[in-house]
Amino acid sequence: MQAEQGTMPQPGDGLEIVAGAGFSGWSTLNDVIMGGRSSGWCSAGSDGLVMEAQVVAEGGGFVSCRSPDFVPPLDLSAYRGLALELDGDGRRYKLAIACADRVTGAAELIPGGLRWVAEFGTEPSGTTRVVLPFQRLTASVRARPLGLPLRFDPRRIRRLQILHSRFNDSGGPNPGFRAGPLRLVIRRIEAVA
Repeated sequence: MQAEQGTMPQPGDGLEIVAGAGFSGWSTLNDVIMGGRSSGWCSAGSDGLVMEAQVVAEGGGFVSCRSPDFVPPLDLSAYRGLALELDGDGRRYKLAIACADRVTGAAELIPGGLRWVAEFGTEPSGTTRVVLPFQRLTASVRARPLGLPLRFDPRRIRRLQILHSRFNDSGGPNPGFRAGPLRLVIRRIEAVA
């Protein structure tokens, strides 16, 4: 097990967002929406969310699983970030967070939607525990960072998404991207103080 950054909170130190069969309702969103040819699917069970895919680099070059909308949105302002427990395959992935804009709704008017993203690595085998501080999130639209002075607001989290993409969170090539078969198990996501 490893943490990407800082001290590693232990399971149970935070607020459980989702674990095990609680991933029911998560759905697939792949590059076919932009002309790509990757295929993938998500399934929830007692071990967590299983994402399986056949990743094709040409075209879009991404596969993902995303949560249903949180109604009401999650208020995680009492926490500093999210911790994920995953059984990975050595690839680099991204967490993307969509937030509800309580004032203007402008974020939803941006084609492709504004997302707050952070990439992370997984071990080739076994369980990886990754801590992603909110301060590390980058504002992004369609895998391109926005050059605007925006600040992440953890009080209105509307949706979570886990992606494997050709692009890293700065818009450049993802050095941990691999085409071909993919299998990732997301066991747990929790907010950590």
